[in-house]
This record gives sequence, structure tokens and C-alpha cells, in this order.
Amino acid sequence: MKIALLHYAAAPVVGGVESVISHHARLMADDGHEMKIIAGRGGQTDPRIPFICIPQIDSRHEDTLQVKAALDGGKIPGGFDELSQMLEEKLREALTGFDVLIAHNVGSLHKNLALTAAVSRLAESGMRTILWHHDLAWTTPRYRSELHEGYPWDLLRTAWPKAVHVTVSESRRQELAALTGLPPEQIHVISNGLDAGRFLKLEAQTLDYIRQFNLLGVSPLLLLPVRITPRKNIELAIRALAEVRGRYPKAMLVITGPPGPHNPSNAAYFKLLTDLRESLGLKENVIFLAEHTADYIPDEVIADFYRLADALLLPSREEGFGIPVIEAGLAGMPVFCADIPPLRELGGPFATYFSPDDPPDRVGKLIVERLSGDLTFAQRQRVKNNYTWQQIYDEKIKPLLLEQL
Repeated sequence: MKIALLHYAAAPVVGGVESVISHHARLMADDGHEMKIIAGRGGQTDPRIPFICIPQIDSRHEDTLQVKAALDGGKIPGGFDELSQMLEEKLREALTGFDVLIAHNVGSLHKNLALTAAVSRLAESGMRTILWHHDLAWTTPRYRSELHEGYPWDLLRTAWPKAVHVTVSESRRQELAALTGLPPEQIHVISNGLDAGRFLKLEAQTLDYIRQFNLLGVSPLLLLPVRITPRKNIELAIRALAEVRGRYPKAMLVITGPPGPHNPSNAAYFKLLTDLRESLGLKENVIFLAEHTADYIPDEVIADFYRLADALLLPSREEGFGIPVIEAGLAGMPVFCADIPPLRELGGPFATYFSPDDPPDRVGKLIVERLSGDLTFAQRQRVKNNYTWQQIYDEKIKPLLLEQL
């Protein structure tokens, strides 16, 4: 499908809507769509996505501002129709051969009503148009003095019959429904999101692991950043995970290290652990990174897992120090660790302790009780489950586009 995105400005101009458009364009291009961004100000930021500049689309263009000054006072200036017709002609040219126009805020804000009128005519003449509403001028008190009865201001509170309407939140949907008379069920709600990889500044190798194991869909992700040796007591962590999954079916345990290099018996211990994983039905839930890379995993990637994980689980029988405890402290994550002197010294009153000989159900219960009462953990899961761009695209934007075919 050929899709054009329209707004007053686009990246690298800094702004919330400008950022959203960039993410939408990238996701749609990733999905194989031919993309184009049309705006009055901005530039090309992705080699796959052309940028078409029509200067008078910009809300800050001198022609636009001159017309807006008169409109804000309740008068339609003589240059309004001329500007709107010129914009319509340039948009028709830019949209030749394109299937869908997605206009952000153009149908709901009064920043360039000549553009709004031009897009309304395009929609009426058959251009498949999606109006993406972030803000609504008519429901914003600070704009009320700049809005007036009749055309063209009424375009911002009218249900364009041939357009599809999208709002970025449920509250905006209710506002738009009350404003236009559209039934709420005819208005799509598609929230804004975040790019977890960019926000957390994750390494490319980490992003590969996220895709491979769907780590953003995990709840909770428990981290065990150790080499595979018997003194690390990894079998207790695996059995405890099985207990945690009774409350959190999507729980996962990631062990980052390879088998210890100095003891030949470590290979047999690794086999014991993988057999245990199989017997407990946890093949998809217990991830040994050593099975997926023969190379040394850089410290930067291990650090990424501290940003991704929800808790540290460290059931060691023996430690000389216990660096993961202080790394978890700096990362601001809960610590569940064996009650042995080095770890008790590092964790103080801030960690949750258990005996390395405790039954797995007790360890699992400690984890569940601690996390289930943690509001930060709950909000983190909510964001991961609902507000990542890829998930929003897969679950909401892609089906909307398919409806336009």
C-alpha cells in the first residue's frame, strides 16, 4: 500500500506529533508499505521515506499566519480560498498514485484552516483519508476565543462522512464523539507509544534477543547473570520459576553466562540443568544465552538486561563478593538472593533473602508476594504490554490499514 502522512511539520522538527509520525512511518515502511511524509517544515530522516515540502502547510508560514490572524477574529479573509485551493492542488499532485492519506491534527486543530478545508475536499472527492486526532481545538478552553460559528471553523467539529477517525486516547474519543455526534464505536483509539530499544539505549545484540525471545512480552523477566557452575545453584532458580509461573504464566528466567571454563564437570552440570528445564516444561521460559551465542557477551549487553529485567534472582551457595547485587541496586530493581554472608553484606535490608536450601515453592512465593505488591512493577508490565510501538502497530495500526484495502 502507498501511504502518505501529513502534518504541519515533521522531524527533525522537535514535537510530540512530529515524533509520532516518524515512528508510524518507520513501522509502516518496515511492514513493506511505500511511504511519504508531507509537511510544511522538516526533512527526510529515513532514506526509505521521501519528504515532500509544501511550505504553506506549515502553521508558521507567513501566508498561513496572515490568514489565521483574520480567522481568529471571526473573519474569512480574501486570501483564504486562494490559499486553500493552492494547497489542494499541491496535495493532489503529491498524492498521485497513493492509496491513503493520514492527516495528523489537520481535522481537529485550527492552526491552518486553509489546509483543513483542502483536505476535507480531498476526502469528499474520494481520497481515502484517516484523520488522526491528537488535540481538539473546540474542546480546549484556551482556543475558544479563536473559534467561531460556521465554515471553516465547523470543519473541526464535524464528522467528515468519508473519513476514518482515530484518537490517541479513550478520553479524546469521548470528546470527539460528543463534539461531532459520531458514535464512539466508530472512532478508533490508537495510543502513542515508545520505542523501548531507543528509550533504553539498547545494543543491537540485545535487540536481537528481544525479538528472538519476545522479552517485552515477558512478565516478570528474572535475571541470573552468572556462569554456569554448581555453586551458583541454578537449579533452584529454575524450579522457583516453575512456581512463579503459577501466578505469572509469562514469567521467564535468563541466565547470561556460559559454563565455567575451569572445571570439566561444568558441562555435565549444564546438561543436568537443560534436562531439568525440559522435565518442567520450561524450554520457552528458561533461556541460557550460552545456547544462542558462542561468543563473549559484552558488558554493555549484560547491562541492558538489568534495564530490561524486573528482578535479580541469585540463589548462589557460595560467593566471594556478589557484583550482581550492587548492579541491580544501581539499576533500581528488586533483589532476591541467597542468605549467605557476602550477599547479605551487599544487600543489607533492601534485598529479599532465602536459604539456598529452601524449597522452590517458598522462593517462588517470595518473588510473587514481593512483585504483586509493587506498583512500579505493575506499571512497568502495563507499559510493556500496551505501549510499545511495535505492539501498537501490530495490534492496532496494521489492522486499521488492512481495512483500507
